Formats: sequence, C-alpha cells, structure tokens
Amino acid sequence: MQFIDPRSDYAFKRIFGNDKAHDILISFLNAVMGLVGDKSIKTVVILNPYEAPKIKELKHSFLDVKCTDHRDVHYIVEMQVEYVKGFIKRVVYNSSKTYVNQIEKGVDYPKLNEVISINILDFKMFEDERIGYLSHHLVKEAETNLSYIEEISYYFIELPKFTKKENELEGALEKWVFFIKNAGSLDYIPKDLEVKVFKKAFDIANRSNMSKEEWELYDQSLVLIQDQRGAVEAAMEKGLEKGMEKGLEKGKKLAGLETARKLLQLGIDLKIIRDTTGITEEEL
Repeated sequence: MQFIDPRSDYAFKRIFGNDKAHDILISFLNAVMGLVGDKSIKTVVILNPYEAPKIKELKHSFLDVKCTDHRDVHYIVEMQVEYVKGFIKRVVYNSSKTYVNQIEKGVDYPKLNEVISINILDFKMFEDERIGYLSHHLVKEAETNLSYIEEISYYFIELPKFTKKENELEGALEKWVFFIKNAGSLDYIPKDLEVKVFKKAFDIANRSNMSKEEWELYDQSLVLIQDQRGAVEAAMEKGLEKGMEKGLEKGKKLAGLETARKLLQLGIDLKIIRDTTGITEEEL
C-alpha cells in the first residue's frame, strides 16, 4: 500500500474536508482540543468541502477547511507547509474575517459565535523550548492571567517538534499528528492506528483508491509545494550570497584602512598610499 501525503493541499482537504467522512474531522478536532464526553463535538457542517474529482483552486501551501459544530462554533483548520512573511497576521486576519462574516449588519453582533483556528505547520513557528508541538493561544488579562474574552482562540501544531515513533503513541492527538506527518512515507497501517476512524483516513489516503484525474491533481499540489520551497531556498541563498559579498567588501575596506594606517606611520607619501590601498583622501 502507498498513501498520499496529508501535508499536501489536495490530500489534506481530501481526508479532513471529506463530506462523506465527518467522523475523521470530528475525531481530529476533539483530539486537538481535548474534548470528551458531553463536551465533545458530535456533528459538523463543512462549509467548503472537498469535491471529487476537481478542486477549484490548489493553493501553494495553504488550505483551509471551515466548519461549524452543533453549537455553531466556527472552526478554521489550516495546513501550512512553509513559513511565509506575515503568516501570523494572516492567521489572525482569516479568523477575524470568519468571525465578522457571520453577520451582515453590525446590530446583529450578539449573534456572533466563537471562532477557533487550528493551524498545522510543517515548520517551527515558536522557538521557545517551553512551547511543545501543540500550543493554545488565548486573550488573557495581564494581572490575573485569566481568560474572559474567548471569541477567537488559536491552536498551533508544529510537526517538526513531534518526534514520537509509532510504538510510542499515546492518545488520539498523538496518533493524528503521527498520521499527518508520516502517512505519506508509510506502506502499511501501524498497529495502534488500526481502529475505525484511522483506517477510514488511511483508506481515503490510499493511492489505489484514486482516479487518474485525482492523482494528477495530487501530483500538481506536490509540485506547487516544491516550487515554493525552492523559491524560499533560492531567496535564502541569494540573501546569504549578498551577506557574504558585503562581508568581503567590509573586510577589504578594514584591511585597506589598517594598511594605510601603517604606511602613514612610516611617513609614506599620501598619493602612494591612496594608489596602493584604494583609500580616499577623506578616509586618510
């Protein structure tokens, strides 16, 4: 067996935005937020579901599944494979837009419901070692550290920080994070994931269950990801080259100044010093 990589745009929406497999998304949401029993999500409505065999737009590294639960809480579930400038601002913008767009007129603001943004990142966002692979961000009162404004909150899952092996997994959250990070490189279903909801996710991700057109869309999404990663790497290399060039120029300038200083101490003619070192008369 071979499985498509859930981190790609196409695969992520095919699995978690599947309107015929709400139990997958529900299980994932409950796991992320630690909801159990009466507090757990029972039903969801996916606002922009995956539609086979075509997806209207394949974005480079960003895809969202917007849904509401039985309490009318709105969820935005996003997969982001590369860091882009202003990423956090975009997360806040998308969440705020979802919050405001629930109503048409300002007078209806009492009808606004909570928005929860869940962001799965294939890169490290927070370098602080105290922040684990899952972090939850809220608005809190500065003195008491208590949260009274819960209209919008944010969860971040940083895949590079999750390093557990398949025989070390505990609980549904770790199993889902392992699935998202590793399914694309597996050729079997791990023993601890051989339960109904995970088997269904693997079945949807199974390459043999895809049509030729679906496979081409998936392949296209991978190419777009690689193109963006290539662009990021090229930009970094270019920046490094410019930095090295500036460093060399600065080094040459400092060496010239030091040589000029020594020649001045020896009483060498200024014109000879300028011609030898390239130092200007003002610098001398």
